[in-house]
Amino acid sequence: MNRLKFFLLVFITIFFVGCQFSESIYFNEDGSGKMEFSFDASEIMQMAGDKLAEGSGDKDMDSTFTFKEIFDKKRDSIAKLTTEQQEQLKALEQFSVHMLMNENEKKFNMEIFTDFKNADELQDMFSAVSAVGNLKGKGVVKANDPTNPFSSMASGGNSNLSYSFKNGVFKRTVKVIDKEVQQQIIDSLGQAAMMFANSKYKLNYHFPKRVKSVSNDKALFSADGKTVIIEYGLMDYMTNPEVMNLEIVLEN
Repeated sequence: MNRLKFFLLVFITIFFVGCQFSESIYFNEDGSGKMEFSFDASEIMQMAGDKLAEGSGDKDMDSTFTFKEIFDKKRDSIAKLTTEQQEQLKALEQFSVHMLMNENEKKFNMEIFTDFKNADELQDMFSAVSAVGNLKGKGVVKANDPTNPFSSMASGGNSNLSYSFKNGVFKRTVKVIDKEVQQQIIDSLGQAAMMFANSKYKLNYHFPKRVKSVSNDKALFSADGKTVIIEYGLMDYMTNPEVMNLEIVLEN
């Protein structure tokens, strides 16, 4: 099984098994930086470690690859896709993937990461990551699927996510578009509510200066005062995306 197919298999499985999610952003002085989505999928290894290892072709894995290098080898096949599908693939070209699997220790971690020029680009990255599930061609996980943790942030969902980082103030803002639709999403979660009951969504934000204040009183800080860490219950976020609205003010 090639790396892309294996990655898609694992990525899709994540949305049907409880998992720990992390959203990390590393800012430089000029406002540029790196964004990383991390998935602790060790529970998948606990449930299907042998089969997963067989699918990867190796019991252990420590592999990093870019979507662009994979897509470059499949240009002829991609040209046969719809315009919408090609645009989804194009948006993914800027991302790299790191997969680390250890069967004996029953550990499996995956990171999807990319660089950005300014905070305004960040919301577009969520849409790209959310669309990964559709690459199988059968729409197993769609951007507006309530079992997809990114559905509340992706284009086409019931929420709009935006970021800003100006004059030493960072803002993460989520707005629910339609309250009635949001209630319908909550009602349709079904068994997903049980699957994600113990899952967490952690924010890790790293700044070039010390943090002066954070709007969330549960925030934790690094020893140097430049990193903010906040952990939420994933179900709290999926049912009420606005709970993760955040404002962080840096020292001058």
